[in-house]
Amino acid sequence: MGIDIKEHLTPPVLLIIFLVVISLMIVFPVLNMIVLGAILAYGVKPVANKIQSKLKFSSISILLAMVVILIPLILLIAYIVMEIMTILSGTLSSSMYVDINSLLSSLSTYLPWNFDINSISASITSSLQDIGKYVLDYLVKFVSSMMNVTLDLFILVCSVFYFVRDGSDFLQFIRSFVPDDSKDFFDKTVQSVKDVLRSIFYGHFLTSVIIGIFGAIGYSLLGYPFGIFLGVITGILQLIPVFGPWPIYWALFIMDIMAGNYPRAIVVLLFGFFLSTVDMYIRPAVSSHYADIHPLILLVGFLSGPLVYGIVGFIVGPLILGITYTVLDNYRKEYLLGGE
Repeated sequence: MGIDIKEHLTPPVLLIIFLVVISLMIVFPVLNMIVLGAILAYGVKPVANKIQSKLKFSSISILLAMVVILIPLILLIAYIVMEIMTILSGTLSSSMYVDINSLLSSLSTYLPWNFDINSISASITSSLQDIGKYVLDYLVKFVSSMMNVTLDLFILVCSVFYFVRDGSDFLQFIRSFVPDDSKDFFDKTVQSVKDVLRSIFYGHFLTSVIIGIFGAIGYSLLGYPFGIFLGVITGILQLIPVFGPWPIYWALFIMDIMAGNYPRAIVVLLFGFFLSTVDMYIRPAVSSHYADIHPLILLVGFLSGPLVYGIVGFIVGPLILGITYTVLDNYRKEYLLGGE
C-alpha cells in the first residue's frame, strides 16, 4: 500500500519542519562547536561523576571536570604553536645555511659530475626561507585569529557543560518521538554510538598519549633538542592510522647518519621499532573491547574532517564516520537481517 504523504503533512508537522529548518540555519555556523561539545562531554562526564561523588554539587563538579580535561588540551595546543615558532625561528638563522653548503660539498665528492654548489645552496636557502616565512606567517595569523573565536569557545564550553548535565534528558526527549516499534533500534543505536566513542577515546587517543609519553622520554634521553616536542608530535601522528611514529624516528635516524652519529642512529631506529611494536599491542587490545572500526574509516575521517570542520575536524571527522558506520551496521542487522 502506498503512503499518503498529505495525511502526514498536517499543519503542526509543517510548522515543526519549518521551525527545524530555520533553527538549523541559525545553528549551522556554530554546529561544529556543538558537535565537538557533545563529544567532549562524553569524556568529561565520568570525571564529573567521580568529583560529584565527593562534592555533591553537580554544577561545580562539571566545571571542575572541564578544567581538569580542557585546560591541558588548550595548553598543549599553545605549547605546540610556541615550539613550532621557536624551531622555525632557528631554522631561518644563518647557521643553517652554512650546514647546507658543507652538506653539498660533501655530496659533490660522490657524484660523477660537477655542479655549482653556491648556486644550488642559494636556491635551497631561498626555498627554505620562503617555506619558513610562509609557515611562520600562518602561525602568527592563526594565533591572531584566536582572538576572533571567543564566541566559538564560549559555545563549546556551554555545550560541554549542558551536555554533561542534561545529556540523559536530551536523549530521553529524542526517544519520546521514536515510534514504539523502533525504540529497540534507537536504544541499540545509542549503545553503538557509545561503543564507538569508547573505542576512539580509549583505543586511539589513549594509545597516542602513551606513545607520545614514551617518545618524549626516549628522545630526551637520547639527547635530541626539543625532545618533549618530538614526543608530542609522535603522539599526534599516532592518531593517524597510516602514519604512526615512524616519520619522526626515521627522520632522526637519517639526520644522525648524515651527521656521522652512527651509534645514536642505530639506537633511535631500534627505539622507533619499539614504539611501533607497542602500538601493535596496545591499540587492538583496547579497541577490540568496544567497537571494531576499520582503519580506513578513521583515516578518511582524520584527513577529510579538517577540510569540513577546521582543526576540530581531527576529532569530529573520525567520530562522525565511525558513528555513521555503526548506525548503518546496526540498521542492517536489525531490519535487513531480521535481528541477527
